[in-house]
Amino acid sequence: MSTSIQEHCYERKAAVTTGITLIIMALVAFFSYTYIHGKLVVPGDASTTFNQITASYGLFKAEILGWVIILISDVVVSWGLYVFLKPIHQNLSLLGACLRLTYSSLLGIAILNLLIVMLLTGNSDQALLPIEQTQALMLLCLEAFEPIWSVGLIVFGAHLLIVGYVTLKSNRIPKTINILVLLAAVGYIAIHLCKTFLPQYDALITVLQMVFAIPMVAGELGLGIWMLIKGGTQSQRA
Repeated sequence: MSTSIQEHCYERKAAVTTGITLIIMALVAFFSYTYIHGKLVVPGDASTTFNQITASYGLFKAEILGWVIILISDVVVSWGLYVFLKPIHQNLSLLGACLRLTYSSLLGIAILNLLIVMLLTGNSDQALLPIEQTQALMLLCLEAFEPIWSVGLIVFGAHLLIVGYVTLKSNRIPKTINILVLLAAVGYIAIHLCKTFLPQYDALITVLQMVFAIPMVAGELGLGIWMLIKGGTQSQRA
């Protein structure tokens, strides 16, 4: 088998792996954050949140498992996108991979806060602290999860900006997907810059979330579906 054919097969494997992983990530993220986290965590209400987590402790652990799956998947996607995009622009592809791995590191730090919450709520009958302090510490960790993840998502947006630009240079990847990825990148950066540094502007954040909702969902997911079906079936060189 010639070197070019081997490289082509490797790119196809990377594309399929990335496509499958991105789809899995989208499903797991909906399960962990939208369904479980949104159901159990009541912002600003330590007592209610504590009672709901202790009553659904197994479900909360399933949320954490989901985040761990997402973290591992992000590392896999970093590798897959680098391999797939390297023939188009090697240096930018490497930068994009490094940015995604940086995001993964910040996500890992955010997940540590959920592990602390798991410890605080798992042995509530044998708690070393008074229940009020335990609940306050639990809520602090839950509230720390959001801004740490938010900072990570700014870096994630920068990663998507690189991916969108590199894919735009290829004449094999649909321009619709390129545009969606670039819009998603702008959305992640704008929304989470506001959440991190301008949290008082709730109305602005809500508008930005509405405007970029579709690109943020369809951008990377659309790229993943395309890579699964078509990625690597033809040369990806610009």
